[in-house]
Amino acid sequence: MTKTTLTSTSTRRHFLKTAAAAAFPTIIPRHVLGGPRHVPPSEKVNIALVGAGGQGRTNLKNLLPLEDAQVIAIADPAESWDLTPFYYKGDAGRGPIRKMIEEHYAQKTPNYRVAVHEDFRVMLEKEKGIDAVLCATPDHLHAYVSVLAMRAGKHVYCEKPLTHNIWEARLVARVAKETGVATQMGNSGHSKDGMRQTVEYLRDGAIGTVREAHSWVPATRWNPGLKGRPEGSPPLPAGLNWDLWIGPREMCPYHPAYAPVAWRDFWVFGCGALGDFGCHDMDAATWAFDLPPPESVEVRPAGYADGEIAPYGEIGYFRFPAAGGRPPLKLTWYSGGLQPAKPDAMPENMALPRRGVLFVGEKGIIQCDGAGGPPRLFPDALRAAYSPPKESLPRSKGHHRDWLDAIKGGPPSSAEFGYSAGLTEITLLGVLSLRLGGKLVRWDAANMKATNLPEADPFIREKCREGWGIGS
Repeated sequence: MTKTTLTSTSTRRHFLKTAAAAAFPTIIPRHVLGGPRHVPPSEKVNIALVGAGGQGRTNLKNLLPLEDAQVIAIADPAESWDLTPFYYKGDAGRGPIRKMIEEHYAQKTPNYRVAVHEDFRVMLEKEKGIDAVLCATPDHLHAYVSVLAMRAGKHVYCEKPLTHNIWEARLVARVAKETGVATQMGNSGHSKDGMRQTVEYLRDGAIGTVREAHSWVPATRWNPGLKGRPEGSPPLPAGLNWDLWIGPREMCPYHPAYAPVAWRDFWVFGCGALGDFGCHDMDAATWAFDLPPPESVEVRPAGYADGEIAPYGEIGYFRFPAAGGRPPLKLTWYSGGLQPAKPDAMPENMALPRRGVLFVGEKGIIQCDGAGGPPRLFPDALRAAYSPPKESLPRSKGHHRDWLDAIKGGPPSSAEFGYSAGLTEITLLGVLSLRLGGKLVRWDAANMKATNLPEADPFIREKCREGWGIGS
């Protein structure tokens, strides 16, 4: 396998300067024949995977069966990861993912080879055939990868949350609009029929006026015993470029508490359980009611937490102002095993699921399983009397399929960056409250300020390490 690294600081800086300055690629790609930056329907979409860990592998499994998608390049700082201790299981990293790709395509194309890189910036510079980038890195690199890829004229799919801070979410949405590329965030439940049915039921007034919603997940910490950042400096695993993994953050010693997977616990890299699941399980409410940013958020930690590490659980209150004929809405978030009280409208022999969503209306309730489960109406008499509305939202052909169709000139994906940046901002406001110790955040969306907490500013727009900025 060929390893590629930047040959000099000046080379990297030249590429960054060029990418940041251009909204369109300097070299016109073959796919302009199908419209601005679109791939003709008859051609395959050449995709580069950035982030070959567990979630990268999960996305890859969704891409490989699609006949008009072809993964031609991968980039990751790690040669390999052992994911056995985590829910992903198995191996990941450049080596295992390369093998997985090549074995798949070799069934039809003997001796198929995928380009392999440590540094995705070098990959973008060298692999001229790339049409699109799928970003499955840790959270702290989402915006950096997405912005550079879009400015290089690449269509982008990025895992959730879309960014690590609110300023980045605003920037990513703006760059997506400026460049006109096809985008999609990885909140896959958004594409399930159940999610769309729930939105249709709510918009149809199935349970009357809704003033209250709840979302909960059982997720907790990956590092249960830590109080703050880990100490010590264990040996660096072979084949891991730690400087690239750190990316825009200040350098710190490698520790297995950070990587793989468990980086989610640490505010400097991840966004805890709320960041991991908020864009899934606050999606239906955001979509159905076209929610703006909340006017206030207060998320209180459950169990030990500090300025470095996420809590074991949390309960949070998102308050949205009245708008468009809709009354004010309070959305309550729970993680770590906390849940709302079971509504009286539900049967006595029925329990709330471990992960779910609940809408409380003046006529009854809608309860769904998490990540796009179908709506269940209660009480039983309401369900028996209700006639579901006709479909008003197009049914998805698949979360990745919709992105490919958008790349080929079809309608935009429904979780495109314009929508998903707003959903991410809602989620990250909860993370902001947690990072400030559970304080109430009064949010001035127009000015992107916590009006009562000037100490929030460094978290709204985080400082980047020298050489890793993405503009303004």
